[in-house]
Amino acid sequence: MDLSWLGTPIGPMVRVHGGFANRLYRLDTDQGSFAVKELNLADRRAGYHAEDVFRLERAAFAAGIAMPEPIAASAGMLVHRWVEGEKVPEAPVPVAYAFEVGGILARLHALDVAWPHVASEEPTPGDWRELAARAAATGQPWAGELQAQVETFLAIARFVGACERPGPVVLTHRDIQPWNLLSRAGRPVVLDWELAGMLDLSGELGSTALSIAKGPGFDDIRPEVFHAVLDGYAAAGGGLPPPGPSWFVFMISGWLGFTRWNILRCLAGVEASTGPELALSHESVRGGVRGLPVLFGRLPELEELLLRR
Repeated sequence: MDLSWLGTPIGPMVRVHGGFANRLYRLDTDQGSFAVKELNLADRRAGYHAEDVFRLERAAFAAGIAMPEPIAASAGMLVHRWVEGEKVPEAPVPVAYAFEVGGILARLHALDVAWPHVASEEPTPGDWRELAARAAATGQPWAGELQAQVETFLAIARFVGACERPGPVVLTHRDIQPWNLLSRAGRPVVLDWELAGMLDLSGELGSTALSIAKGPGFDDIRPEVFHAVLDGYAAAGGGLPPPGPSWFVFMISGWLGFTRWNILRCLAGVEASTGPELALSHESVRGGVRGLPVLFGRLPELEELLLRR
């Protein structure tokens, strides 16, 4: 890729490891430091609307939302100004930080940005029994665990397909998780906008609030952090949708699809030239096979959490 327009390099471009879907590099030039992201177009789970996402990012940045400055976007590459900050661990964030995240979402949802794509969800795949059989036949290291949870995964797929989304549908980030956030002077910076698009508001709020209110599992969920996101959203002028399972269906659906995508990558057994390394796909499958049944089993507790003010 030709990046000469970013200035004269003052060192080699450096790979930054850890991405779950794409590959990230840091480039330092005489014009500054840049984050260069190589998009995985070979086996994406959904199409990527580069120009539309870039337009949303530019509007969000102009509105003062804390994020890396978007510099350029093409079908296979994104360039942003590099932002220094502390990584956010997978642990409950401070209440004040969560309150600010809620405010960021409200300001983002209030932007007037045209989005030509209709919000839609693909049918939830129900081939978990077949996938488990293929995993066993090919000796995948997590095959036994998947086989033991096949009925649960089929139940999860049925739930995702049947759960009603009350609306409204908003144009939003869609993936605010600890690994897509930085902390700069104790305040949030939102990274990785490439999955942005239309989403039911309850799904965005529930996914965001839960992800930053808990640790790696679901044994340490801080209600005060969860509700701080909602309080920040309301304080910034956002209206909260009614409580219900729809608050968590997007998180479950997204994790289900991500797990299945990684299962297919592992079954293919090929180290792809883009996207996550095969070892990371195996790690993601293990996380999904172990974590999704726990999350699904905790749905009644999570719905109760919504009512606990």
